[in-house]
Amino acid sequence: MQVFGAIVAIGLLIIVHEAGHYFVARWCKMRVERFSIGFGPAIFKWRRGETDFVIAPIPFGGYVQIAGMNVAEDVEPTDERAYPNRPVWQRFATIFAGPATNYLFAVVLAFGLYLFAGAPTGTVWYKVAGTTDGYDAHGKLEEGDRIVRVNGDLVYDSYPGMPLPALQDVIGAHVRASGPTVDVTVDRDGAEVVVPITPQRYEPERSALFQEVTDYCGEPCHAYLLGISLDAQGDVERQPIGLGGSVAGALVFPVKQTELIVGGLYEWAAGRVEGELTGPVGITTAVKQQFRFGWIRVIEILMILNVYLGLFNLLPLPALDGGRLAFLTYEIATRRRANPKVEATVHMVGIMALLLLMIFVTYKDIARLFS
Repeated sequence: MQVFGAIVAIGLLIIVHEAGHYFVARWCKMRVERFSIGFGPAIFKWRRGETDFVIAPIPFGGYVQIAGMNVAEDVEPTDERAYPNRPVWQRFATIFAGPATNYLFAVVLAFGLYLFAGAPTGTVWYKVAGTTDGYDAHGKLEEGDRIVRVNGDLVYDSYPGMPLPALQDVIGAHVRASGPTVDVTVDRDGAEVVVPITPQRYEPERSALFQEVTDYCGEPCHAYLLGISLDAQGDVERQPIGLGGSVAGALVFPVKQTELIVGGLYEWAAGRVEGELTGPVGITTAVKQQFRFGWIRVIEILMILNVYLGLFNLLPLPALDGGRLAFLTYEIATRRRANPKVEATVHMVGIMALLLLMIFVTYKDIARLFS
């Protein structure tokens, strides 16, 4: 069921993007011949007005086919509803509408989330994703538990403006100070539950992952393990911010997210961080995992993915919306169209390169699932 939900969620991103192209093209009086979600032969097809709406089997994206939009397509100069015969600003608006609608949808999702669930405060709590058999925590802690205190002391995964020690170091410090058993207070379904747990001291023959560490007090010490796995994103604390705050937060979200993405790309290009490309399979897997943690997490990742999709399509690369916008910008600046043969060649090369990249990334995603 989670896989189906993830596929539907990814499909929603595509529908939003292509709907932007579709509605602006119709508003600009262009003839839209096909609205396809996916590529390949139609699985489901219906016609409304002059447009065929199609669901296809290859979920690599989608497209809106506007009459005359393919640069190599023969177009009657008297066909006023063909894409190349419309004013340049209308063609620009039609292409720009896809990425812009993804950004707009991110704002809508953020507004709804902030209004009904509140905005993140910056505080992230440790959240249990599972327990390991053979440890005392197994059968005592449950998936979804938020770790609130250890021996009465508040513990956070992170807190605004405050560097915090790792949970492993906190547990070790309390074991050395107070004895082999620690009282772990968890928030479980809105109620605080105190669970006494005896952590296991790390033994070298058990695992090569944990070695002698230096904890936050600065003294060399052995690791003490609860035997739990943690939710990688933790449990984010949220607070109500009202209607005005929700509007402001929603408008700011895509701006901040774009800054983060661009900053990350810069760091990757500079060789300071490692990056890994992810395709439809990897994205679907990531969305599927969020369904385990509730609707808030699903909406959050959809907000982020909308910004990613919008920004990616604005890159001035052949075959992408940004590549078409680059040619239209040239036309606006010079008041003459680019050579159709040159534009057709550029986009064709871009499509082939994008297809090869997609095949490679999809192969890596599938291999990663079985590794």
